[in-house]
Amino acid sequence: MHNEPPINRRDFFGRTRDGILGAALTHLLSEDFFGGSAFASETGAADSLNPREGHHPAKAKSVIQLFMNGGPSQMDLFDPKPVLNRMDGKSYPGNTEGIGNQSTEDIGVMLGGQYPFARHGQSGMWMADVLPHLAEMSDDICLVNSMWTDHPNHDNALYKIQSGRLFMGYPTLGAWTVYGLGSENRNLPAYVVLNDPLGMPKNGTRNWTAGFLPPLYQGTPFRPTGSPILNLKPQFEQSARVGEAARGLLDRLDEIHRRKRPNQPNLDARIESYGLAARMQLSAGESLDLSRERESTREMYGIGQKPTDSYGRRCLLARRLVERGVRFVQIFLEEQPWDSHVDLADNHRAVCERTDKPVAGLLKDLKQRGLLDSTMVVWGGEFGRTPTSQRSGTIYTGRDHNMQAFTSWMAGGGIKGGVSYGTTDDFGHAVVENPVSVHDFHATILHLLGLHHQKLFFKRSGLDERLTGFEPPRVVTELFV
Repeated sequence: MHNEPPINRRDFFGRTRDGILGAALTHLLSEDFFGGSAFASETGAADSLNPREGHHPAKAKSVIQLFMNGGPSQMDLFDPKPVLNRMDGKSYPGNTEGIGNQSTEDIGVMLGGQYPFARHGQSGMWMADVLPHLAEMSDDICLVNSMWTDHPNHDNALYKIQSGRLFMGYPTLGAWTVYGLGSENRNLPAYVVLNDPLGMPKNGTRNWTAGFLPPLYQGTPFRPTGSPILNLKPQFEQSARVGEAARGLLDRLDEIHRRKRPNQPNLDARIESYGLAARMQLSAGESLDLSRERESTREMYGIGQKPTDSYGRRCLLARRLVERGVRFVQIFLEEQPWDSHVDLADNHRAVCERTDKPVAGLLKDLKQRGLLDSTMVVWGGEFGRTPTSQRSGTIYTGRDHNMQAFTSWMAGGGIKGGVSYGTTDDFGHAVVENPVSVHDFHATILHLLGLHHQKLFFKRSGLDERLTGFEPPRVVTELFV
């Protein structure tokens, strides 16, 4: 010991540095391994689906997101452009750089609006004639014509509109909502996804992932045909007392197992899912049974009619779910039916025929039942379309992707009806007044749910991760009642 050289200044600071780095590494790893639920620690709530208060009084309790995969055309449905119509067939007057997602030689001529427009309701809202049922509800919806996003490709734009980031692996709006507020019904999933019988949407399950949040908060897909959930009925009947005793025993065994394996979010989510499955066997059958609805209600949604039956059933199921306390419901179409690179007129008309009556029926039904005040309905895709046509062989009949402008609409849950917000240029190509980014849009939805976009975060690798990123977005208060 006495023969060791004395510690010099360099050795001292070298060892001190190792200690500081080691402490920092331990802190970061502890967050990654054991979770970083900053919101939960602020509110005193553990990672669970128990209902909890937001950051301020909420206008909306739940959200129904009608996601229109593929990019609906704003100038053909909601944002008429007389100048564009007059230039139909002429060359684009400006620089074609930034037009669509294609090489300049594939850009065609200016393509005028494909459908007649008319004003509707007391507000005089413009809407194309392929949306006759939605037009009846124009005084209840708010058109946001000045949406824009960051990427012209479907995959990245979908990640952005769902999770606020351009890449996979981040929690979606629905997951953040349930993380912040929990659920008001322990017998149904807090976050439900209703897919199309024709197939999964582009990006599949990543549209409803919990990302780095505990898996407890991810979306639960219901089956698109037949019974939404398999095995809802127990294999054999037993008395209520026996069933209650069995569930109590399982709960105690699960808790013993959980205590021996702390800080395991996948285990917690699995235990919760088994418990939820057992509770759903007792009560979900009634919630999912559309035959309990009046025939007039089913007709209002277009159920039993072609081509509205499928989408109508999912819209009616969404109403029944939010009515029973489900926090977030997403309704998807197949891969990307609005992606109209060719034959836009026929393409958009066909999708409108499938969705227009069910969507209007949903709004009417929510309003009649007094649920529209507390339920926010959100309609829109990942981006819009270009004012120029796109070539298919020698024919120019479609539109390419446009990230610089698109239209979404909202209704209920504190949203002002009969409003058209934001302005695009004469061609509908770019926003010129009151731009609304995807982060602005998300922050606005969270605000109406009682959640502050900056206070809703999850600590990960030393960062306070948020749905709305690190640059402060704008809550679009002009849309509020």
